[in-house]
Amino acid sequence: MGRLRELAGRTPAQRERYVDLIRAVAITLVVLGHWLIAVLDHDDAGRLRGHNALEEITWGRPGTWLFQVMPLFFLVGGYANAASLDNHRRRGGDAGGWLTGRSGRLIRPTTVLLVLLALAALTARLLGAGPTQVREVVWYATVPLWFLSAYLYVVLLTPVTYALHRRFGLAVPVVLLGLVALGDLARLLGESRLGYGNFLFGWLAMHQVGFAWRTGSLPMRPRLGWPLLLVGLAALLSLTLLGPYPTSMINQPGERIQNMSPPSLALLALATTQLGLIMLLRAPAERWLHRTRPWMLVVAVNSVVLTIFLWHLTAVILLAGALDALGALPTPPVGSTAWWLWRIPWLLLLAVMLAVLVAGFGRIEARGSRRPTERPGWLPPPLCRTLARPLPRLLLVVLGFAATVVGLFSNSVAPKNGHYLLGLPTGALVAYLCGAALLRLVRSVPTSDSG
Repeated sequence: MGRLRELAGRTPAQRERYVDLIRAVAITLVVLGHWLIAVLDHDDAGRLRGHNALEEITWGRPGTWLFQVMPLFFLVGGYANAASLDNHRRRGGDAGGWLTGRSGRLIRPTTVLLVLLALAALTARLLGAGPTQVREVVWYATVPLWFLSAYLYVVLLTPVTYALHRRFGLAVPVVLLGLVALGDLARLLGESRLGYGNFLFGWLAMHQVGFAWRTGSLPMRPRLGWPLLLVGLAALLSLTLLGPYPTSMINQPGERIQNMSPPSLALLALATTQLGLIMLLRAPAERWLHRTRPWMLVVAVNSVVLTIFLWHLTAVILLAGALDALGALPTPPVGSTAWWLWRIPWLLLLAVMLAVLVAGFGRIEARGSRRPTERPGWLPPPLCRTLARPLPRLLLVVLGFAATVVGLFSNSVAPKNGHYLLGLPTGALVAYLCGAALLRLVRSVPTSDSG
């Protein structure tokens, strides 16, 4: 607690604390949303299985409007990345050095998760578990990684997209919005491949808005918040209730078009609504955040925010497996009174399980942001000198980022009932680990702007 109070006390006066609060609230809503809709029961063979409660509780799908907060992660990510890049350049750093430092906290905890899951999958296979069952468990545990693949490529493009923002301002997200609309039109006409660009355009649009918040070209004031809130809500209602978009803001089977993967106009309408709301709440929230205890809580969550995100579905697997092994896992019909009542102890037990996981793995996230101060002894001096040069460093970092994105994305789109020795597609795992190793190699060599 003393360490946390010290960290909170060292907060610079100019820091936009509201950004940290939004990130903390968003991760809390993501975790609660996933836990609420998680259904664990048994198949005809008596094996534990899981599925999404909204497949049966169709009337609850508009509730995803409250819990679909991924656009907010890209919004605050844009703000934070712009601030970080500005500070880095003021110290004389370049794009390669910035990307190198940014990769540490994102890659290191993710690598630990993937390696442990692969080892657990291999152990389960050796003990006789079926490949399909193992894959389904690993697939569920790695569901959060689709977001990380998207966020990594957005970070990789930040030096370019931030320069575009400096040159063209809010015209950039407007153009991206138009591209999302064209992608949606292609999907509605049956040309789904032409809509794949929305994976890039949709998330970049919110990231660019985060740039605008940071630079002041988008005033975060209530007088702008009300129009954005009302226009966004009107567009959301029109697109989902009158238009062709589903009400669910997470993907559901059987829909003509999905809202989240890739992002749709309906999801961006929801993002506009959320943007208006946070503008309205900014002033009272900032006053509240200057109190010691609320700010300490926000600092605590943000210090392990990626760990929480990466491990919150693994907590579901571990808890369900433990309860099932003990014969104590309730499986009431989805949507029944008993099922809703079971949500209360279910959430509490999951919170305990996740707290244990965060206590064990949270320190890895903190170590991932540390930068080297001297040359590692295991690398020959000529290689160190090469890695310290701006151009080779930038090229290797870009290659490392690209490989990790390809690996994570390939796992996300691979069948959840595939047969894989390690529970993950071999090519995807190799691509990710090679990218992570390359980034680790580059990070191990300090440069003049690495401090």
